[in-house]
Amino acid sequence: MATVSAPPPWTYTLELPRDPRAPGIARATLRAVLGGHGMRELADTAELLVSELVTNAYRHTDGPSSLRLRGVEGLEGQRLRVSVWDTSPDVPALFEEAEAAAARAESGRGLLLVRRCASTWGSHRFDLGRFGAAGGKILWFELAHERWREARTPSASPLGCRECAHLEAERRRLAADGDGEKAVDAGIAVRRHFRSAHLLPKGAVW
Repeated sequence: MATVSAPPPWTYTLELPRDPRAPGIARATLRAVLGGHGMRELADTAELLVSELVTNAYRHTDGPSSLRLRGVEGLEGQRLRVSVWDTSPDVPALFEEAEAAAARAESGRGLLLVRRCASTWGSHRFDLGRFGAAGGKILWFELAHERWREARTPSASPLGCRECAHLEAERRRLAADGDGEKAVDAGIAVRRHFRSAHLLPKGAVW
């Protein structure tokens, strides 16, 4: 029996503890949701950007985070809206500054990828919660089907890339050994190679 996906709007929310496995769980959830709603063509880029935001939350906060996935119907057709909440109210400069200034930022350069690949993006700070609890912030982005079709074709498919396979195998080994911090760093290395070898124009500097 064929599976018929529900049309937008739809919403999924995933609560994530502060755990080095959170980015991988977020990616797996995202891919399952996009597959179920007929948006698989957005999966590779969406996973890359989700990894950046969830990893940023893990590395720069001491608390949990949450991932919200929404399918939205607009004048441009279906769009995917991804939001990541964390406990810190500090919005990275790459989400606030002009792109030229953002490119010179010393930390969080992976977030610049969101600016380059997403249809639109933004942030929102929350006031202090009850009993003085930090309200935190949300970083979000959207991907539209039309923009993805018009985007530059990757220079090479990551499928069959030996370097991708080697880096991912090392990440999985470290995760299996329980070395969470090194597994996170290895995951960053995987994404850095992926975007430089398969997404960015030749000669781009990151």
